[in-house]
Amino acid sequence: MASRKTKLVLLKIFSLFSVVRGYNIPVIALAQYLSAIFILDKERRALDVILDGNLFLIVLASSLTIASGYIINNFYDAKKDLINRPKKSMLDRLVSQGTKLQVYFGLNFLVVILAFMVSWRAAFFFSAYIFLIWFYSHKLKKYPIIGNLTAALLAVLPFFGILMYFKNFYEVIFAHATFLYLLILIRELIKDLENLQGDLVNNYRTIPVILGEKTAKVIIAGLTLLTVIPVYLLIDVYDVGYMDIYFYTGMIVIIYFLYKLQRSQSRADYLLLHNTLKALIVAGVFCIVLIDPSVLVHGRQLLAAI
Repeated sequence: MASRKTKLVLLKIFSLFSVVRGYNIPVIALAQYLSAIFILDKERRALDVILDGNLFLIVLASSLTIASGYIINNFYDAKKDLINRPKKSMLDRLVSQGTKLQVYFGLNFLVVILAFMVSWRAAFFFSAYIFLIWFYSHKLKKYPIIGNLTAALLAVLPFFGILMYFKNFYEVIFAHATFLYLLILIRELIKDLENLQGDLVNNYRTIPVILGEKTAKVIIAGLTLLTVIPVYLLIDVYDVGYMDIYFYTGMIVIIYFLYKLQRSQSRADYLLLHNTLKALIVAGVFCIVLIDPSVLVHGRQLLAAI
């Protein structure tokens, strides 16, 4: 009996981990720290940035907000996910809707407390972020264009929280943000193609539903071509160190993406495109260190001295 209860508890923990997409959150936290070290706060030693208590609270608050956002999104998308992601949906349903809401409100309450420990401005920022995530999940995501634009904005907002903390508004940062925003926006449109069947059944007015797959592909191709502009700025105008290797490679991936996009017809094809963009975004996180790899060496020397 005890063993069965233990298995049930473990299954529910795993289910909640699936709901909050726990595999994504560490990557976002890492991206925030790497951005702080290599882009936003170059004046301080890497170790000093890592040990910054307020930065830790902001990253933790961001992670918890994102987790709560996945919960509320899962709550509102329960019916649609039964069609689009039946296996994941069955796992997610091991935790009741009531429990999900309890965890959601608990996480948001904790986020506000953590943010207040930094400043009232941080508390206001995260309160607004939490509200916007809820409003998107409840209303905006069902509407074309504005839903996609808002989803991409929500994905990059944690980095603006870090940006506001360091108060370093360099032009190169906005070039990085534009490139990331475009990739996420394209991925959101690909997800709409991927989830077309569930969106039709649940009356989600996405671009593929209203304008059709062909028009959606044209819009995606246009946005993909726009990524050339921030990439050009980052390679030829601004100094991004060895990270230009990533951007050159990224353009090859973009060409492959456009090639596959024109030939994609099934959900499996769109899933491949989705994962291609996701891999490009995650690779960009780790490639931030290429901006100035000597920081890593310097950091190792500091740690060795301690």
